[in-house]
Amino acid sequence: MAHHKLNLPTKICVECGLSFAWRKKWARDWDNVKFCSERCKRGHKKKQP
Repeated sequence: MAHHKLNLPTKICVECGLSFAWRKKWARDWDNVKFCSERCKRGHKKKQP
């Protein structure tokens, strides 16, 4: 059985700017996913003026 993870859709995280791939837990809400992790969602980087 071959893995097909190379064909998963990807997005760029709004907070950190890194690319992340689709996960099964995001299947129903993929259009609204903006962050790669909970840490980014909480805003781990402090915004500089």
